[in-house]
Amino acid sequence: MNDQFWKRKSLSEMTDTEWESLCDGCGMCCMLKVQDEDTGDVFYTDVACRLFDIETCRCTDYANRAKQVADCLVLTPDEKEAYEWLPDSCAYRRLANGQDLPGWHPLVTGRPESVHEAGISMQGKAISENDADEWTVLRSVCGD
Repeated sequence: MNDQFWKRKSLSEMTDTEWESLCDGCGMCCMLKVQDEDTGDVFYTDVACRLFDIETCRCTDYANRAKQVADCLVLTPDEKEAYEWLPDSCAYRRLANGQDLPGWHPLVTGRPESVHEAGISMQGKAISENDADEWTVLRSVCGD
């Protein structure tokens, strides 16, 4: 299947291609998030960044995302504190915490759609921030 580089390399030892391939395409990092000031807990909304394509679960301008979206979460191996904003299922967070990739991860299955089939992704579950108002965001975090 593949060489399972993530088992023999640290995040900082990976090539750019290996690093990028860790992204499972779930889209959770592209959802607007709210952090509880008291507990530090991070809550995900179902409101997506304006650059997020809800059907493909990919950024429509990945190369320029940080220039277009001021608070875009751009991950690097040396900024591990940013991983706390990622879901527990995220490969970057899991590997940084000494865990393996989950069985549904595309690098494990060899199939990019396995993340969607496992129900992990935001494919078809989100709305664009372009179509949301502040009440939509609050309802998304607090429930109806």
